Amino acid sequence: MEELNKYSGKRFIKNIAFFGDANISEADETYIQAFDVAEALAKKGFVIVDGGGPGVMEAATSGARKGGGKTISITFDPVGAVGYEGRYIKNVTDTEVVTTNYIDRMFKLLEYGDVFIIFKGGSGTVSEFGTAWVLAKLYFGHHKPIILYGHFWAEILDTFRKHMNIDSTEMSVFEICSTKDEVLNAIDRFEKRNSGYF
Repeated sequence: MEELNKYSGKRFIKNIAFFGDANISEADETYIQAFDVAEALAKKGFVIVDGGGPGVMEAATSGARKGGGKTISITFDPVGAVGYEGRYIKNVTDTEVVTTNYIDRMFKLLEYGDVFIIFKGGSGTVSEFGTAWVLAKLYFGHHKPIILYGHFWAEILDTFRKHMNIDSTEMSVFEICSTKDEVLNAIDRFEKRNSGYF
């Protein structure tokens, strides 16, 4: 559990926040990927943080539970947000942090996570990625690392690079991973750097 601490004697990364599609079933490839990654991280002693909903969020909690790890959910009960999936009754975590609206929930997820793993998703996932990304640029050097899960992210980032005003600093704040082992290795590298986070 303390393997990652051998470089400094102290673990800087404790909580891993998961983001991704809420509208997928347990048979979906993305669900299975999130489950497997969460299980592997939980076995290493990391706490898994998610939004308390279905899909990738439920996969993260379930995977962490199988791995014997602790879980935190950041939830809110939607009022007037008819497009939001809400708190999912099957996603039961060790700790639940209740917020009052979507924006507060998103920022609490970013606050609680020491590393963000972003899986395939819809507009909600895009907004979470964008917010994590701009914070990483603003606090560069003390930013929280971002892992983009899946080969498809390379094409998305290439499109941003070609058509938007994205500088090299902004392109250096994340890693693309496509297996749980790559995720574990990336977090190991982040830990070795021992950067301060915002």
